[in-house]
Amino acid sequence: MHIGLIGGIGPAATDFYYRRLIATFARKNAPLELTIAHADTPTLLTNLAKNDAAAQTVIYNRLTNRLVSAGAESVAVTSIAGHFCIYDFKAVSQLPIVDLIVEVSRAIEERGLKRIGILGTRTVMETRFYGRIASAEIIPPREPDLGDVHQAYISVAASGLVTEQQRSLFHAASHRLLEKLWCGGHHA
Repeated sequence: MHIGLIGGIGPAATDFYYRRLIATFARKNAPLELTIAHADTPTLLTNLAKNDAAAQTVIYNRLTNRLVSAGAESVAVTSIAGHFCIYDFKAVSQLPIVDLIVEVSRAIEERGLKRIGILGTRTVMETRFYGRIASAEIIPPREPDLGDVHQAYISVAASGLVTEQQRSLFHAASHRLLEKLWCGGHHA
């Protein structure tokens, strides 16, 4: 199967999926057919902030048409934040869409996890994966970590690079979030 990725939003996530697909297909001793269409991170973030699903869907649809021309048989958006318009995109896409939130939900269920900490963009954290994980409680960090993580996350997503300061911030926020999860102190 020829896989199409809508990537670039952000580059680090695209790289993660690309490397995982390469490794998975290598383990299976199968050839990987893959095409990546680049979407623009600042445009996605603007559309996300405005909750402009229609504008982002037009972009995804245009990129999917490119992927169809390249021979892709399915498409995935390599950004959880980019899933804010996934239902609108599913309604118009020429290709079947791999919905990453469905896949995350499936992995949570398979592992029997009941409480999950989350770091990412403000929207993804505050909406707890857009409210689409039913099998577990999704727990975002509290302020100021929530705002700090959001700012660092979008900076990393846009540049594809993480600084030591950002790495330290993510580590500290993760540690505090784990303390909330382990101690049950997740209520505001």
